[in-house]
Amino acid sequence: MISDPKFNTAKDWFEKLRDSLVETIHNIDENEFEITHWDHKDEGGGKMSKITGNIIEKGGVNISTVSGKFNENMQEMIPGAKDNPNYSATGISVVLHPVSPKIPSMHFNTRFIKTNQEWFGGGMDITPCLAFNSQEKYHNGLEALCNKYDKSYYPKFKKWCDDYFYLKHRNEPRGIGGIFFDYLQTGDWGKDFEFVQDVGTYFHKFISNTLRSLKDEKWNDQDKKTQLIKRSRYAEFNLLYDRGTKFGLETGGNIDAILMSMPPLAKWE
Repeated sequence: MISDPKFNTAKDWFEKLRDSLVETIHNIDENEFEITHWDHKDEGGGKMSKITGNIIEKGGVNISTVSGKFNENMQEMIPGAKDNPNYSATGISVVLHPVSPKIPSMHFNTRFIKTNQEWFGGGMDITPCLAFNSQEKYHNGLEALCNKYDKSYYPKFKKWCDDYFYLKHRNEPRGIGGIFFDYLQTGDWGKDFEFVQDVGTYFHKFISNTLRSLKDEKWNDQDKKTQLIKRSRYAEFNLLYDRGTKFGLETGGNIDAILMSMPPLAKWE
């Protein structure tokens, strides 16, 4: 693996965040994570942490640090890869599908990628299947976070998220959005990294508060049916549009880790 100090600083943060998230989710759910280590086909690998529990029907907190060479198809898509197809990437990805229909599915990822350029990417979004009373608070918190760095971030990253997590074939959004960003390289690496850390910390606090406040809410069979139908949209997006899924498959990642984001059960009508 490369010895670049910035790369390893980002890698260490993703690993630290992973440990904090696993501890928080475990304490709330009271079930253990199943840990699987995997090796990349070229260099590096990752750790998949999966839970099936009382609060989280299926969830995963994955980290990976890999290096390799982009194939010709990926070279056309990735900044800097046409000049030099070699890359290194490190990141964290989290997906939580709760048992209760009152709790939204929650997704988060951040990553640092290095070709002959280097940048951060990532974001977070949530997918309620029923009314979610904290929606305004959630978006206001993200806006306040973004405004600490640049007041153009929130409207730009929110729109990017809304556009990205849109099911074109159904003409409907996947959820209620959040923020999504990629190729973040302002010229101030320290500031960009601090922003990425704040996004991770915000997600950590959000899932902790949301799981604790909604885990004991009552729900019925109709609520569960509504959840399963909404999950079908989640599955469709991941298979048809998700860039992380495509990146992982194109670069020889671990199949189980790549498809960790798929819901455990879904329903089509």
